[in-house]
Amino acid sequence: MGRMPKWADVVLTPLISLALAFAISALVILAIGESPAEALKVMVEGALGSSYGWGFTLYYATNFIFTGLAVMVAYHAGLFNIGGEGQAALGGLGVALVLLSVPWPHWALALPAAMIGAAGFGALWALVPAWLQARRGSHVVITTIMFNFIAAALLNYVLVNVLRPVGSMDPASANFAPPTHLPKLSDMAAALGLDWGENTPANVTFFIAIAACLLVWLLIWRTRLGYEIRAFGKSEPAALYAGISPVRITVLAMLISGALAGLMAVNNVMGEAERLVLNAVEGAGFIGIAVALMGRNHPFGILLAALLFGFLYQGGGELALWTTIPRELIVVIQALVILFTGALDNMVRLPLERLFARGRRGA
Repeated sequence: MGRMPKWADVVLTPLISLALAFAISALVILAIGESPAEALKVMVEGALGSSYGWGFTLYYATNFIFTGLAVMVAYHAGLFNIGGEGQAALGGLGVALVLLSVPWPHWALALPAAMIGAAGFGALWALVPAWLQARRGSHVVITTIMFNFIAAALLNYVLVNVLRPVGSMDPASANFAPPTHLPKLSDMAAALGLDWGENTPANVTFFIAIAACLLVWLLIWRTRLGYEIRAFGKSEPAALYAGISPVRITVLAMLISGALAGLMAVNNVMGEAERLVLNAVEGAGFIGIAVALMGRNHPFGILLAALLFGFLYQGGGELALWTTIPRELIVVIQALVILFTGALDNMVRLPLERLFARGRRGA
């Protein structure tokens, strides 16, 4: 059976999968006695109908871009990094240590240092699973799951016993100094005379996420290391025959993956909370898996998928606020999207391949 065109694989297949997921979600909403059309209207207006909604949608999307790129890089090396949750949490610790240990005079100086701290701690947390996979054969899926729990416990200990200010009952670090606060997108809009995104957490990190998409694309498809990562991911025996070291590629791919996940902390720790708190990642490490799958492990696809999940997060909050539909239903919709774009991908792909093959024979 011939393969379908690239555009159909990248665009048409995910769109059909998404339509099926939303169709079943509509049936679920009907089953609980609510109107799917009204629910969709509330979600669209809440997430995209105002600059306030867009501000939150872009904030969530920024988190998902970083964690989606993290999953993507590991995937191209034949690895399934599901430790983005822990790597992003440790990235937050890196950000906090950098910002609390130095009296930064301006955010423009603090931002590069925080990025190094976030990426470094995220990469460090991915190093041990990478080494265990490369040297001992311990499956990276198992070790990264374990390290998520270890990261949560470690962060809890550090916040309660080390970084918590004296006299505070809140398990969180001290607030970062005002000069380190990142500009919000609303501030940038105000500088241009526009009233956009007031009271939303969207900040300059969104542009860093866009730049990360471009840099990851260049890395994977325009560099020798990227070629070696893809070759190793496609066929380890062939990569060995070509002189590519499995240990080197496994470790480097996981380090890059962990660094990207860690960079998420610049957005939620430095940009939004402006201090380190427990559970700051809020599941974004796991959502990154769905974002990478739906985005076909390509940076542009990941950008679009991250915007979709940002819409679902913000729209779901509005849905829970203004209707009697529980927010848990959004988890159901997310699960259906993951199910159809991941586990049931062939249910859509195979009929499309047959359709395009029949069309070629008819031509």
